[in-house]
Amino acid sequence: MKNERSNNIFLSEGINVLSLFDGMSCGQIALDKLGIKVNNYFASEIDKYAIQVTKHNYPNTKHIGDVTQVKGADLPKIDLLIGGSPCQGFSFAGKQLNFDDPRSKLFFEFVRLLEETKPKYFLLENVLMKKEYEQIITDHLGVEPIFINSALVSAQNRKRLYWTNIPNVTEPKDKGILLQDIVEDGGVLKEKAQTILSTIYKENAKSMVTRNKQGLLVVCGAMRGRYVVDGKRQDGKMKVAGLTKQRIEVRYDGKTNALTTVQKDNNVVYEADGKPHYEIDGIKFRKLTPLECERLQTVPDNYTACVSNTQRYRMLGNGWTVDVITHIFNQMAAIADKDRGEKKNIITANMHEPSIKTGT
Repeated sequence: MKNERSNNIFLSEGINVLSLFDGMSCGQIALDKLGIKVNNYFASEIDKYAIQVTKHNYPNTKHIGDVTQVKGADLPKIDLLIGGSPCQGFSFAGKQLNFDDPRSKLFFEFVRLLEETKPKYFLLENVLMKKEYEQIITDHLGVEPIFINSALVSAQNRKRLYWTNIPNVTEPKDKGILLQDIVEDGGVLKEKAQTILSTIYKENAKSMVTRNKQGLLVVCGAMRGRYVVDGKRQDGKMKVAGLTKQRIEVRYDGKTNALTTVQKDNNVVYEADGKPHYEIDGIKFRKLTPLECERLQTVPDNYTACVSNTQRYRMLGNGWTVDVITHIFNQMAAIADKDRGEKKNIITANMHEPSIKTGT
């Protein structure tokens, strides 16, 4: 697709953005962090709580309703089309109905509007899926997906695929962020304060526990139904039903599992001693707070605070990791302006904080 508008619009004239399945507008946060001027941000979203959060933080957002009713002809020239079409039909964690799932069919609305608006750049995000279905998306968009794990820029293990025609996008560098870096209580039980080792990110967390080395304060644990014998899972060997028990299944890499809309997938676990599973009453744990979920998604603190905690957990589980999107969008500002023969310097993602209002 050819768009004749010079790349200098991203730093001077400003751009028009169409965001499909916009949710709480993580794409808008990323653009804001980069200082990319946005003239019009059109958001297709139907969840009233996500719309409420977006309007609270970005009141100039133009919400345009159901994606199936959006027509390219009704919009001005779109420079950037973004979206993360519903993933329930693709996810390995789901039923893998794929394109037979009506939610996953919404991908074709992205394709339709890509053809109708012919933007200069586009970005589509989705979950890991079977190669045959990944290839269908690739064939329709004409670009290969880029694999990025949010763990590189946050404390969350969140593996996603990104299809984009923005040039020169690669994996970001690992920032070495761990769960203990983002928890509200500083990673310690109030009655037991311990020292955080500055070298912890360089070491294998499980080996530190094995050597009884101080410094590992918190890890992530998911509540799972497991049949465990002598410390090992035996789910597949059960000969009778009803032997599984709810347990805390711990990961020792200092990261969380991917945020979902199910809160039991991630818990803050204290004082784990190297075992993979714990009885519910045999370990100290709590669920993540909404603020901690915001930090795992690299969303500004209290960005979602204008809605209930139930809705905060839900939309954060469905959202994007903002700093991954910032990393991708950063390349738009780095592209050589062919018209003027000048190369734009890459904007540092932390140049300034987003101009959003938070907390009230």
